[in-house]
Amino acid sequence: MAEDEQIKPTAERHVPVLLDRCVNLLSVGVEAAVAAGRAPVVVDATLGMGGHSEAILTRFPTVTLVGIDRDEQALALAGARLAPFGARAKLVHAVYDEIPEVLEGLGLDGADGVLMDLGVSSLQLDERQRGFAYSYDAPLDMRMDTSRGMTAADVVNTYSVEDLTRIIRSWGEEKFAGRIARNIVAEREKEPFTTTGRLVEAIRAVVPAAAARTGGHPAKRTFQALRIEVNEELDVLARAVPAAIDVLHLGGRIVVMSYHSLEDRIVKTALQSRSRSSAPPGFPVELEEHRPELKTITKGTETPTEAEIAENPRAASARLRAAQRIRTRSGR
Repeated sequence: MAEDEQIKPTAERHVPVLLDRCVNLLSVGVEAAVAAGRAPVVVDATLGMGGHSEAILTRFPTVTLVGIDRDEQALALAGARLAPFGARAKLVHAVYDEIPEVLEGLGLDGADGVLMDLGVSSLQLDERQRGFAYSYDAPLDMRMDTSRGMTAADVVNTYSVEDLTRIIRSWGEEKFAGRIARNIVAEREKEPFTTTGRLVEAIRAVVPAAAARTGGHPAKRTFQALRIEVNEELDVLARAVPAAIDVLHLGGRIVVMSYHSLEDRIVKTALQSRSRSSAPPGFPVELEEHRPELKTITKGTETPTEAEIAENPRAASARLRAAQRIRTRSGR
């Protein structure tokens, strides 16, 4: 971590994406809980440095906030930031597809709002030793939870050409995936990869200069692919969105921000599947159990304003979707 980043308060190091919109969307679920006589519970499933959570706790004085993150460093920073809220902020080291288990462990029977801010966090990008960024040399790690699991170095040094090609093409949507994979394997035979800088050089060597000029940094898509593979991000997301829907009380809302088409496709599919009738085609009567469980709140995706992007350039690719629980199978 750079020395000035250590000195800066967490609030100055992190600008939450679409902050006001997220809080406003969640407010309806909080109000539904109060109207039903429940103490409202909101889950920040990707806590990060706690910017969204701080705003939620400030805006809603009766809310219990459950913050989940697999990154222990993020939990420590967010914990310091949210300490003034005392027992109203309950922070848990877990992966966000474990929302039901986390709530059960805290003795909570559900939630009135769930927020997911997907992808790599500002903390992870700014912490050079984590190896998420291609703009400076660092150990080739990319784990969101540094206490367990394989690293990006493990992937590039052990995966076959075919598997590297598959993940770079699928998770990075990189059209030069085959070239990149073959050069990675050729270079690791000389010496295993240990740093991001050497990996960037291996990628740059086989991506045409013209493609780099029009498509951004030549390593961008490969780094995205490796990060997704190391952290099993898409598999976790595919489990997490249905799990989040399942814990919502009636009237509760789920709000999800994604940052690339692969994430958004999973979110869209999960929300839409629960927003449609499950009655068989041509069925004469729609039974209660076939009625939609969700109502979509956003029309397509919402995006940051130009002013928000100017304040926080990392918000540029954010795509927000939200839905509300309108029927429940569990009596919540």
